[in-house]
Amino acid sequence: MILRTPPWRNWARTESVRPVRVERPATVPAVQRAVRAAARAGLPVKAVGTGHSFTGIALAPGVQLDLHDLCLSGENGEPGGVLRVDTGSGRVTVTGGLPLHRLIRLLATHNLTLTNLGDIDRQTVAGAISTGTHGTGGRFAGLASQVVALTLVIGDGSVLRVSATENAELLPAARLGLGALGIIVDVTLQCVPSFVLNAEQYAEDLDHVLATYLQRCASTDHFEFFWFPHTDVAMTKTNTRLAAAAPGARSARVARWIDDEVLANGVYRAVCDLGTAIPALVPPLARISARATGNREFTDASARVFATSRTVRFRELEYALPRKNVPDAVRAVRALIEARGWRISFPVEVRCSAADDLWLSTATGRETGYISVHRYIREDPDAYFRAVEQIMLEHGGRPHWGKLHYQNADALRESYPHFDDFLAVRDRLDPERRFTNSYLKRVLGP
Repeated sequence: MILRTPPWRNWARTESVRPVRVERPATVPAVQRAVRAAARAGLPVKAVGTGHSFTGIALAPGVQLDLHDLCLSGENGEPGGVLRVDTGSGRVTVTGGLPLHRLIRLLATHNLTLTNLGDIDRQTVAGAISTGTHGTGGRFAGLASQVVALTLVIGDGSVLRVSATENAELLPAARLGLGALGIIVDVTLQCVPSFVLNAEQYAEDLDHVLATYLQRCASTDHFEFFWFPHTDVAMTKTNTRLAAAAPGARSARVARWIDDEVLANGVYRAVCDLGTAIPALVPPLARISARATGNREFTDASARVFATSRTVRFRELEYALPRKNVPDAVRAVRALIEARGWRISFPVEVRCSAADDLWLSTATGRETGYISVHRYIREDPDAYFRAVEQIMLEHGGRPHWGKLHYQNADALRESYPHFDDFLAVRDRLDPERRFTNSYLKRVLGP
């Protein structure tokens, strides 16, 4: 089915494109036909998810594939999007276009869930693993590390299965492939039994949090904090995994809805608008926001704690650093903001993850900490982001593939030991660069 649509835009409104055509294949053979037709027409082809990347990684100037209809083709009586469930092993095969929030609900019917999750669950499965989406937790790696197999439609239109028993040498590249290796039509994830999290959130002194950051990342299940510029306050979040739900977990959701939806989104949008109109108000507003976060503790299903709603639009830059370098990097960002006299309304977010062995993972080969900075959508982020990026690079940083950054292939090659190995796989699976776009040309080369 071929549709005519207006220009496509991502969530952050940082990227837009008008594809030559848009197709919605409902079957894998239809995806194959679309790739081959694009090749005959000399057009690039890209699958597009929900547009939550801030970079142009999903831009499809040629043929844009919307894989939502693949979610309607579940087998064996499973709901659409879930193809196979093995409750014994915890392995679940789903279509690449299935959004994470729907996946979580479908897994719950089998008493399964993902072992970790980022703070946004709107992305598709394929989009999340392809961009290196991660949550937080010093002993837990990103979502792509949970992939045990996947199926690609590659550059010549053929179907390629990658798993521990089929084309296993491709797994380190294909599990986190930036969309450069082919169209992901299904993914097999290693899931875990459903669990709940006890969440503790406290306002603490920033210097104390930085001094204890490494210890807390190592000793707790899931730790992160948000620092409010122009204050000495950090809001810490410590989530502890529990096997069974605590009494009263559901009753806490009304209060959390008020905090997360009314205050964090509704009121915070007004704060950002006011700070944009009158920058001098940003520091006092930051102090008010820091005090308003308050302390709270609650227990709920893991996905409800990991992921939160985000309705205030912003731009984001995030870097992955060797974990031991994170405290000094945060201190350098604080000094930068003070020295430049900038008025920054969004908090700085700091997380952590375990090392992994995926070739283009930001956590490949090292225990990792993440620092992300944001600007409200009505503010120009360029000067702030470029200056912060320089600090991150000085501390061994690697940019998140789906967040704004200014690096190119030559610079990135120095950060990734297996960068050229990945390019060799790309040459093998897509020698004609059927799946490229301007962003991939910048970060991977032509």
